[in-house]
Amino acid sequence: MTALAVAGLMLPEGVAYAGLAGLPPGRALEAGIAGGLAYALAGRSRFAVVSPTSSSAAILAAAIGGLATNELASGVDRDALATMLVALVGVIFLGLSAFRLGSLSAFISRPVLHGFAFGLAITIILKQIPPLLGISGISGPIWTALPHLVEALPRANWPSAAIGLIALGAILALRRMPQVPGALLVIVGGIALGSTAAPELWHVALAGPVTLGMPRLDLPPLALLPRLFQLAAPIALILFAESWGTMRSLALKHGDAIDANRELGALGVANIAAAVAQGMPVGAGFSAGSANEAAGATSRAAAAMAALAVLLLALFAAGWIARIPEPVLAAVVIAALTHALSPAPLLRLFHIQRDGWIALVAALGVLGLGVLNGMLAAIALSVAHLLYVLAHPSISALGRIGQSHDFVDIARHPDAQALPQVAIFRPNAPLIFANAETALRAIDTLARASAAPLVVLSLEESNDLDSTAIDALAEFAQGLTAIGKQLVLARAHDRVRDVLVAAGMGDLAVHSTHSVADAVLQARQN
Repeated sequence: MTALAVAGLMLPEGVAYAGLAGLPPGRALEAGIAGGLAYALAGRSRFAVVSPTSSSAAILAAAIGGLATNELASGVDRDALATMLVALVGVIFLGLSAFRLGSLSAFISRPVLHGFAFGLAITIILKQIPPLLGISGISGPIWTALPHLVEALPRANWPSAAIGLIALGAILALRRMPQVPGALLVIVGGIALGSTAAPELWHVALAGPVTLGMPRLDLPPLALLPRLFQLAAPIALILFAESWGTMRSLALKHGDAIDANRELGALGVANIAAAVAQGMPVGAGFSAGSANEAAGATSRAAAAMAALAVLLLALFAAGWIARIPEPVLAAVVIAALTHALSPAPLLRLFHIQRDGWIALVAALGVLGLGVLNGMLAAIALSVAHLLYVLAHPSISALGRIGQSHDFVDIARHPDAQALPQVAIFRPNAPLIFANAETALRAIDTLARASAAPLVVLSLEESNDLDSTAIDALAEFAQGLTAIGKQLVLARAHDRVRDVLVAAGMGDLAVHSTHSVADAVLQARQN
């Protein structure tokens, strides 16, 4: 039953996501079968279901569409471009795994991921409304497609709209019974309707033929590979961020241990397999993984059996799948994305006053710039925010609480008192090339304004120092010495002491201490 429940979600979503990518339905099924089986052999998450996802399908469509103006891509078959992009996604995953760069997904921060998912859900759902309502000829960016959709509403095919809305309502209603494969039941109902004469009489579009083709070697020009690699990179990054989030959350929930680098390699193998099978990019989507967990999966065998179930359905029920009304497929996509429409993750960020505007800008970037450019903008935003935070560390002046050994930020703790003859400062970020000169210049200004002859610099945030930070620290120490002040480094890590000795600053290293209290005591004894 577990395999059938998951297959009941994979099949309709796969066919729908193929349409979203502008590819034949068979490609999504081939990707889910080949990718799912490959991951079951190479991966370690017992709940992950590796198959096409809405985000990767949308970015794939945008990537292929962006090649329309490329002279090298003119005349190249759309399927060949898709296959090469999938293969390059797999190569990127394998390369990142080989160099143990599993932490790279962290460059898409969670606020950016929330905003991107929110904007992407709106984008995809708006693009599914025309097939849901039986309206054709609506395409282009959201800001142009939306007015055209409003103008076209009087031309809606009302039988199509009725079928789509009833299907959507049924899927959402059946979610209250997790053990019931709601999407599969709705698809079966759609097939039953599509097998009658009603669709032709009512002019309701059907999914069309579903075939599993034999792999064929049809490659684009080699000169196009650099551009294809650029387009494959954001697909790989969003797939891993989405997949790792799903795998990690389910693993933590059940006490399982998984390794990011191992999963990168497994996703690489899965995407290579999907490319060989002429499929689409694959990853571990949250909806399929959650459905697998809810259905009672205990090992990777459940996802493998689900992939085999999809294979059997594609081989022996292709004629029935072809009779699925397009409004039903649109309803499946919309229903799969309704969870991403919740504003709760974004509102929470504003509530805790952390990164809310970043999530909002990421969502607006997808809506305003399109899926692919919005994705790239979201990644750039993550990196820019990281650099800004690192380049602008706050500086704390520390004081002692009572007669204890605890030294804390005076501005945050009214009971903390500054010590006479000692000025204690702490940069609240690691000292690196991006912030060392700025942070130490700010501390130098505060130290010069103080009458204390002893300056203690707490380096608890810095596990190591790069060459720029070393030079800036040397200049800071020389400047204090020139005005008759003594510098002592507190909470200095062993790697910091080692590099100071290697840089000819052994005196600072020798007199550095493991705590602020020790630095104060040492200075007073001298």
